[in-house]
Amino acid sequence: MGRVLITNALIFDGTGGEPRRGELLVEGNRIAPADAQGAPAERVIDAGGRFVMPGMVEGHAHLSFENVCATEDLIKPTPEAQAFTTARGARALIEAGFTSAYGASEAKLRLAVAVRDEVNAGRLPGPRIRAGGLEISVTGSIGDEGREHDPRTGPSTIVDGVEEMRRAVRMHCREGVDNVKIDVSGDPFYPGTPGHTTPMTFDEVRVAAETAHAYGRIINAHTRSVEGSKHCIRAGVDALFHCEYADEELFDMMEEARDRIFVVPTVGLFHQIMAGEAAAHGLSAEVGGYMNIPDLLENSCKTHTELRKRGIRHLIGGDYGFGWSPQGTQARDIEFFIDYYGYSPAEALVCATANGGLAMMDDGSLGTLEAGRLADLIIVDGNPLEDPRVLAGPDNVLFVMKDGAICKNALPRTPQDTAPRATAAASA
Repeated sequence: MGRVLITNALIFDGTGGEPRRGELLVEGNRIAPADAQGAPAERVIDAGGRFVMPGMVEGHAHLSFENVCATEDLIKPTPEAQAFTTARGARALIEAGFTSAYGASEAKLRLAVAVRDEVNAGRLPGPRIRAGGLEISVTGSIGDEGREHDPRTGPSTIVDGVEEMRRAVRMHCREGVDNVKIDVSGDPFYPGTPGHTTPMTFDEVRVAAETAHAYGRIINAHTRSVEGSKHCIRAGVDALFHCEYADEELFDMMEEARDRIFVVPTVGLFHQIMAGEAAAHGLSAEVGGYMNIPDLLENSCKTHTELRKRGIRHLIGGDYGFGWSPQGTQARDIEFFIDYYGYSPAEALVCATANGGLAMMDDGSLGTLEAGRLADLIIVDGNPLEDPRVLAGPDNVLFVMKDGAICKNALPRTPQDTAPRATAAASA
């Protein structure tokens, strides 16, 4: 892929330090080391003084969710139509500066697997994808609509007991899913099992985690309840989605496990409902009140503020793809993390970049612009440290590079945007 030199840039490297003015050299698909100074660059990109940062990571990806307002919206589309929906979701993410997508679940079992493979083959635009499969739930809980589910058409597979759980997880692994998701707790969208309940047993959670890990896959969990989150920590679940309710014991357990777990809140969804953004889709703030959203939001603020203080690694991107929260707007969570959880702007950007990179690849090769890291980066028209809203959609993301390849370039051309020339100052 040669060398690409990005000049005249304000560089935020994703480690949380102050941004610096300078240049950044990409060599192949890696950030070049400092001793590459003076190496010739086949292409020079003038950032025009703009903000350069690592590509962002969607930490709770539902690529196949598009204008969704109810479970029925996931069941109706034909497999053919849903495949195009998923591809559009992947394209929207890369256009908005998300170079990675950490999968949650999809409308059908192999949707994200198929799109992942097409993106990897270079036939579709999209981010790095850890593909999610179906929601794996239990009778009477999330996704159980009171009828038999075909796990090949989705959106849920219902199990009861450890052997059914083991078989469901094995099926996901056989079909190429990277991230297996289980529904441990209840949810406000299911009145029979609200968020504080825990329909899934510890043994079911344990077997799910053991089986996924035996195949070298990741296990994630929908968990809002105190007991459900404790099940997850004890069973070795890798990432916990939501986590509104907590007690002191859970905080201590999560702090002890902080080097192996990731937590993805859903503050954006709650904010959007209570701010009236979902009202046009039948989900007004009044309806949100009936669903107990204010209590979930209050507990989310308490819990995740405490988790921030204890050094738990948060990811952004909780539950986008609804009618009121289209794909590509996931970076709104950066502002929400600042406003609701007390993160500084730089810390919130770390959640969107370095933390997400570690969730995608635990070897530390993704998520920062340090020497030797994979060259996933974006150039932003505006400074997210001063106004995080500049990242809330694709318009201000002018340049996207993934794995050293340019995926988007809407930068104004300048005389310097030519090649080749020798680098004046390569930086790591």
